[in-house]
Amino acid sequence: MTAEELRRCYVGFFTERGHKEIASASLLPENDPTVLFTTAGMHPLVPYLLGEKHPLGTRLTDVQKCVRTCDIEEVGDDSHLTFFEMLGNWSLGDYFKEESISMSFDFLTKVLQIPMERLAVTAFEGDERVRKDVETAEIWRRKGLREDQIFYYGTDENWWGPVGQTGPCGPDTEIFYDFGKKKCSDTCGPACHCGKYVEIWNNVFMEYKKEADGSLTELTQKNVDTGMGFERILTINQSKTNVYDTELFIPVMTVLSEILSENETNMTMRDKRILCEHTRATCFILGDDKHIAPSNTEQGYIVRRLIRRMIRILKKAGLPNDTLIKLAEIIILQYQEVYEEIGQNGPFILEQMKNESELFSKTLDAGLKKAERYLMERTVQAEDVQKKGEQQKKEQRSELKILSGALAFKLYDTYGFPIEFTCELAEEKGCLVDLEGFQACFLEHQEKSRQGSEAKFKGGLADHSVQTARLHTATHLLHAALRQVLGEQVQQRGSNITAERLRFDFSHPVKVTKDELARVEDLVNSAIAKKRDVIMTEMTVEEAKEKGAIGLFENKYAEKVKVYEIPDFSMEICGGPHAGNTGELTGFQIIKEEASSSGVRRIKAVLRERSE
Repeated sequence: MTAEELRRCYVGFFTERGHKEIASASLLPENDPTVLFTTAGMHPLVPYLLGEKHPLGTRLTDVQKCVRTCDIEEVGDDSHLTFFEMLGNWSLGDYFKEESISMSFDFLTKVLQIPMERLAVTAFEGDERVRKDVETAEIWRRKGLREDQIFYYGTDENWWGPVGQTGPCGPDTEIFYDFGKKKCSDTCGPACHCGKYVEIWNNVFMEYKKEADGSLTELTQKNVDTGMGFERILTINQSKTNVYDTELFIPVMTVLSEILSENETNMTMRDKRILCEHTRATCFILGDDKHIAPSNTEQGYIVRRLIRRMIRILKKAGLPNDTLIKLAEIIILQYQEVYEEIGQNGPFILEQMKNESELFSKTLDAGLKKAERYLMERTVQAEDVQKKGEQQKKEQRSELKILSGALAFKLYDTYGFPIEFTCELAEEKGCLVDLEGFQACFLEHQEKSRQGSEAKFKGGLADHSVQTARLHTATHLLHAALRQVLGEQVQQRGSNITAERLRFDFSHPVKVTKDELARVEDLVNSAIAKKRDVIMTEMTVEEAKEKGAIGLFENKYAEKVKVYEIPDFSMEICGGPHAGNTGELTGFQIIKEEASSSGVRRIKAVLRERSE
């Protein structure tokens, strides 16, 4: 089965069982400050999992583009990816455990013809708050799985959610493929990372809501959220042992091998995989319709990190930077029919990769000069150097050079040098690197980043507070006001909302003047003062267009959409949540206007109490 056949086969299986297909959402989640990218198929559906009515009903299915940055360092093995596709199906208060498990089992064993003996499943073992999920295990037994194919695990393995600090959550059952390897130990099971088991599907049973105090209450609307890794199931379906041997990577891996041969050089298999995987991930992030460009913050930083990692690999192999462009052209050609935005945004993808490659090459050269100077200046006695193996003689007293952990980390943080790259440079100079010192600096940096993220990314899509709903409505007013002041060519490029403020990105080639900002602010406050009702209507996309509604990615909408109208001011396709009346918003104030990326501006604004 080809990749596209598998996508259509999955969606077709569930549409035959009453599910409506929804299109893949943007890789950049709308109005969610908790994550940088869409990390799973359920991400765009959180409002509906919380009880909001979906225009297409209670059974949904799709193929969703996803990016997870937590696995970047694992890329290069057989299964971990930065960008991947997720096959999903959902029940919004419709069916539950029995039917969900039955459909998953039938698809795997009857449609994909995976032998039942090759499956292993897990269930929640229970804790002080929630009982053991014996019901799920019993369903799997009725399907024919043996006792040694069913495993119980705790919260870390078999509990999902919530997305934010509060919201829907519950136990899950994960489905694994057993590659038939010998168990690494008596306790070897799906939670083991020895390679015997690989997770392919997760069925989450949202039975509870986590409250602000940490307690759980049972949900009235119990949902099912499932996600299956497309690349992993394709690997199994095509009888391969790793994702890079499937048709998804063969074209780009083949071109890379040809380039290496032409340049009479080589690179490790891991570096080949990283280069091809990161090229694909970069193409999809840059190819998103929200036009994210490399930068030093948020999504742009991830793109920059991926490109710079690839440039380092190319430099190590002695390949020119335009190798990236050649690989990206293969990815664009391969995916443009499945995801048409990749083809439409192809020129932008290539332009950004070229610009970032040139920029980093200059930074890399500067870093190399800095590293040379550091290495020449650092000398210590051998007895102060960390031992480099058991055979190092204690009596060795000759003068050696060492690069401190702090300086090694500076090369990593400022110039993008991975520690392995720095160690290679040091070895060429007959030096050593203080690896323990580097690790201490790295861990300190990670902790600061984690604390900063916790402070910044709170709330999220699960935060349907009154204030976030009001700020969501304020983005519609802001969008309409910007179009009135700057022109109808202005289009939304993204938004991010917390309980404290809104952030709105829009297409505009130059800085917005103070006078223009003042006019925009006045228009929004005028709409607020008129206390207009916010009216929601469900209609088809064509009906929405005829009425003059605007919205992002019009070719990606389902057959029915929600349109929010503020009479005589704004009409947009949107998923909510919203205030009921503009009068609830109080005073609107722009606090900052700045560049987000090339051709994209960013406004940050708040709602404040107006003085009488």
